[in-house]
Amino acid sequence: MERKGKNNFAFIDGQNLHLGIHSLGWKLSFSRFRKYLAEKYSVTTAYYFIGYMPGNQPLYSELQKSGYVLIFKPTVPDDNGNVKGNVDADLVLQAMIDFPNYNKAIIVTSDGDFYSLVKYLYQNNKLRFIMSPYVKTCSTLLKKEAKEKIVFMNNLRQKLELK
Repeated sequence: MERKGKNNFAFIDGQNLHLGIHSLGWKLSFSRFRKYLAEKYSVTTAYYFIGYMPGNQPLYSELQKSGYVLIFKPTVPDDNGNVKGNVDADLVLQAMIDFPNYNKAIIVTSDGDFYSLVKYLYQNNKLRFIMSPYVKTCSTLLKKEAKEKIVFMNNLRQKLELK
């Protein structure tokens, strides 16, 4: 039996969220964001997918203290020496492993690589919405697949900015 509005899970592409909010010129309060997800969208579990770097332990501690379940991906430097921790496959896998355990999923990303997951969740009435950090960087694939189920974070600065 479906419980309306209860037991929703968030699957957060950490790097995409960080870069999107940064491009808007503000810094996200992780605790305020977690509380917002719980209160406004009944998110009981919020997975935060992030590349692991030993020097970022204070960030990981802050995320855990704020109520996120961290899923780490090993990082590797690219040809230019930039560190990359591609979490896309991990996020999709976790969303499918947990598929029977949540009422609705909220995917936090602007990345079109999640098109197939979004399409599947949408077709199976499991997509609450996509929360995109920034309207200008949101994938046209996502906009095409679930246009009425995209929420943009541009107008959430007042509620979610780190003070």
